[in-house]
Amino acid sequence: MYIYLKGINVSKKNLKFDSRIVHVGNKIDETSSTVTPLHLTSTFKQKRFESTEQFVYARTGNPTLAALEESLANLEGADHAYGFSSGMAAMTAIFLMYKPTDHILISRNVYGGVFRLVTRVLNDTGVEYDFIDTSDLNCVKKSIKKNTKHIHLESPSNPLLELADIEAISRIAKENNCVLSVDNTFMSPYGQQPLKLGADIVMHSTTKFLGGHSDLIGGALMLNGDQINSKIQLIQNTAGSLQSSFDAWLLLRSIKTLTVRVERQFRNSLIIAEWLEKQKNITKVIYPGLSSHPQHSLACKQQLDPNNKPVFGSMISFELTQKKDINKFAKNLNLLTLAESLGGIKSLISCPYSMTHASVPVKEKQRLGISKNLLRLSIGIEDPDDIISEIDFAINHC
Repeated sequence: MYIYLKGINVSKKNLKFDSRIVHVGNKIDETSSTVTPLHLTSTFKQKRFESTEQFVYARTGNPTLAALEESLANLEGADHAYGFSSGMAAMTAIFLMYKPTDHILISRNVYGGVFRLVTRVLNDTGVEYDFIDTSDLNCVKKSIKKNTKHIHLESPSNPLLELADIEAISRIAKENNCVLSVDNTFMSPYGQQPLKLGADIVMHSTTKFLGGHSDLIGGALMLNGDQINSKIQLIQNTAGSLQSSFDAWLLLRSIKTLTVRVERQFRNSLIIAEWLEKQKNITKVIYPGLSSHPQHSLACKQQLDPNNKPVFGSMISFELTQKKDINKFAKNLNLLTLAESLGGIKSLISCPYSMTHASVPVKEKQRLGISKNLLRLSIGIEDPDDIISEIDFAINHC
């Protein structure tokens, strides 16, 4: 059934998600171009010495990036949005808000790059970091100290797809005057809206689902609150870590097709996960859309598409039996590309133990359950039967 507003000039604010991702941030300028122009300039002409112009120097912003940031804010229903040169630049900006003696809690099986950032780069700043099980609300409560200022969640987490109850943890954060940030990369704004669940900041590696074509690097922060906004704005400007004009232009292009891409990816993933779960040479399959996932009910509650229907993402982790050789398995792949990253239209496979989480100490990987035979799938838009056929062949010939 289709419902429309007859005879009413609908503003962009009233449009539904699929319409807003096409139109918001796509302003038609004086050239009448139907696509936001790419502004490749390092500086802008001023009308007077005491400048009051919006754009002065490209490190502080440009029209292409401004259009992208309007689109990014729209995606998550945020008051403010900032485009960064990478997801890790966006994460760094979050942690740079804090001073010595402050304490930050982070999901325990967070992306390996974040683990490396806080243990090897920011480890001498005087800020204290603890990695905890954010899937356990009691653990979150017990881990908060008098100096805890921030809680950072990755839900679903990488690569074990653990979920955190964002709404419940947002209440805990507010009770303890903590800022709550959520890495929403694995679900995209189509599949999860952390700000609506009470988060203060949403982070994305826009390289992934928002970019969607494995042809750019970027990051984003979408947020509410003037105090946080002023800090992030200062850090982005002063550190010079903003998104390049060209990548911002590519992202604007990609965001317009977000729904049609991820709908196919999410549907494919459930089909493939259900098949994987039936294979005898696979010891476990981790996918929130399976009833076997310990937090399946939470996924159904908080991972919702724009029509409030449960969705489960396109990331699947599975473990081959020890008698199988993952390197021989990889040699049998053709459609599936052995590569890091995720969220693109082309399906990828990686081994977190030696790739995305290579910098995580062996004992920590063992404690978390990241084994040498654990593989991570990022499902694309290919026909799922072809992906299943290839995995089946690879398993039987390794």
